[in-house]
Amino acid sequence: MSTFTLAAGDPVSHVINHPFIVNADGWWIWSTAQTNMIITALIMVIGGLIVAKGVSTGSENDGHARWITKSRFAHTVEVICGYLRESTVRPLLHERTSKFMPFLWTIFFFILINNLLGLIPLLDANNLLVPEMAAEHRAFIGGTATQSIYVTAALSLLAGLMINWAGIRELGVGGYLKHLTAEAPIFVWPIIIPIEIMGTFIKPIALSIRLFANMTAGHILVAVLLGFASEGFIRADIIGLPVGVVSTVAVVAIYFLELFVAFLQAFVFMFLTTVFISLLAHHGEHDHDHAHEGAAAHA
Repeated sequence: MSTFTLAAGDPVSHVINHPFIVNADGWWIWSTAQTNMIITALIMVIGGLIVAKGVSTGSENDGHARWITKSRFAHTVEVICGYLRESTVRPLLHERTSKFMPFLWTIFFFILINNLLGLIPLLDANNLLVPEMAAEHRAFIGGTATQSIYVTAALSLLAGLMINWAGIRELGVGGYLKHLTAEAPIFVWPIIIPIEIMGTFIKPIALSIRLFANMTAGHILVAVLLGFASEGFIRADIIGLPVGVVSTVAVVAIYFLELFVAFLQAFVFMFLTTVFISLLAHHGEHDHDHAHEGAAAHA
C-alpha cells in the first residue's frame, strides 16, 4: 500500500501534473492540473457568492446592524480584499485602483486556492481508491496546478497582457513607445530599446518561474520528509524510529511554512503585477521613483 501513499519512493510524483485522459497519439486531453483549476474556479464562484451575500447591506429595519458583515468567512475575505486594495494596490495605482482590482483579486485568489489544494493529499487518495491508475501513472485529481510551468506561464501571459494593455491605455501608443527609449539620448537608443523590449517579456517570465520554483521546491520537500517518516516507522528499529519521529515533527513545521508560502506567493505575484502596471503609468523620473519606493516598502 505504501507504494501509492504519500510515502512513495518518488516524491516528485506527488507534485507534478499527471495525465488522466490521453489520446492515441499520446497527447494529454485531461490532467490533474485541469481538474484542480476547475475546482478552484468553482470554489471562487461559490465562495464569491457567499461573500457577496455576507457583505451586502441589510434592510433598513436592521438599523446599524445592516452594515455588519454576516459571517466570519465573509468577514475574513473582506479583510483580505480590503488590505490588498487599500494597503497594497492603491499606493501604487492611485485613482486607477478600482479599475484593476477585479483582475488583481482574481489572480491572487486563483493562485492561493491552487496553492492550498496542492497541500491536500488528493493525488494519494486517488491512487488508493483507484490503484490501477497509479500503476499507469495516471490520476484524475491531485498534485499542484501552480507547480506546472504551463499553468504559471499562462498566468504570467495574462499578467503581461494586462501590464502592457494598461500602459498603452494610460500613455497612448506614442507614450508607450517613448517609454521604450527610457527618455535616454537618441544615440543610446540602439542599446536601450532592445533592453526595454526584452524587459517587457522578462518581467512576466520571472513571475512564472518564481511561482513554479517555489511550489515545486516546497512540496517536494514535504513529500521527501513524509517518505522518511513513513519508512522510519515501517522499519521501527533503533534507526528507523528516531528518523520517523524527527521527520514527522519536521513535516508539521514545513507544512505550516508551506501554508505561509501559499499565501506569500499569491501575494507576490499579484503585487509585482501591480508594480509593473504602475511603472508603465507615468512619464518622468519622480513618478517612477515613487513606484519603486512603494515596491521597496512592501518588499
